[in-house]
Amino acid sequence: MTPAILDHLTSLADTTRSRTLLLLDRHELTVSELCAIMQLPQSTVSRHLKALADASARRLWVLVREQIGSTPAAAQDERRLQATLSERRTKSQEFFSSSAGQWDRLRSELFGDRFHLSALAAFADPSWTIGDLGCGTGQVSAALAPFVARVVGIDSSAAMLQAARKRLSVFTNIDLRRGELETLPIDDGRLDAATLMLVLHYVPEPQRALAEASRALKPGARILIVDMLPHDRENYRQQMGHVWLGFSDEHIRKVLNDTGFDDARVVPLAPDAKARGPALFLATARKRTE
Repeated sequence: MTPAILDHLTSLADTTRSRTLLLLDRHELTVSELCAIMQLPQSTVSRHLKALADASARRLWVLVREQIGSTPAAAQDERRLQATLSERRTKSQEFFSSSAGQWDRLRSELFGDRFHLSALAAFADPSWTIGDLGCGTGQVSAALAPFVARVVGIDSSAAMLQAARKRLSVFTNIDLRRGELETLPIDDGRLDAATLMLVLHYVPEPQRALAEASRALKPGARILIVDMLPHDRENYRQQMGHVWLGFSDEHIRKVLNDTGFDDARVVPLAPDAKARGPALFLATARKRTE
C-alpha cells in the first residue's frame, strides 16, 4: 500500500495544482476566475481541482507554498489575480450604481424588512434581564430572547399570553406572567431594562405604570417606550379601546421625570410608507441612581 504522504506529494508535485492552491490559499475564486487568471481552459482547471479535493494535505502544502510562492508563474498569477479582484469591485459598484433607487425594495425581497431591527437587539448586554411590559403576543420578547439572559413578559390578557406562549415555546429563557402594568408581578430592582411597545395608550394612568416600571428596574437601568404621537382618530377609542390619543413630547418627558427617570430622550420615528396608523415616537430614559 502506498503511504498517504506519497499520494499527497504526487498531487502537489504538479505545477498547475500548486499554482491553483497558491491562489485559493488567499481568496475564494470561481472556476471561471481561475481560468482567466491562469489562462487555462475550464476542463483543465476543473480536472486539477478535483485531484486537489481528493488528495491534498494542509501541513504538506505549507511546506510546498514556501518553495513555489516566488516563481515567475506565481508572480504572473498574482498580477492577474489583482486584475480579477478589481473587476469584482467594479461589478459591485456597477450593481449599486444601477440599483440605488431600488435597493430598499431589492433588500426587502431578499431578506425581509425587519432583519436589521432584530439584529439591533444584540446591543443588549447578554447578562441582562429585560421586562417586556405589555408583551402582547410576544413579538418583542422573541426578538430579545436570543441576546439576553432572561425576558420577563407581562400582560393582563389571558388570550394574548396564550398566543405568546405558542410563539415563544422554542425559548427557555422567557418567563410569561399575567398582571397589570400598574401592579407588576416583579420584585423591586430585578430588571436591567424594560420596554413598553405600543401599550401605554391603553393605560388609564400612565404615571402609575411608569412608576411601577421604575420600581422593578435596577438603579441606572433604562426604559424604552414606543407609542403614538398625538392624533385625532377618535374612533380608536371605540374600535380598539385606546384611552389616550397619543402623547406629546412634553407629556412623556414630564411623566418620566415624575416617576424617577432622568436623561429622557424622545425621538419621532420615520413613518413606514405601508403603515396606516398615526406617527410613532421612541422615548428612552434612565432610572435615577439616588
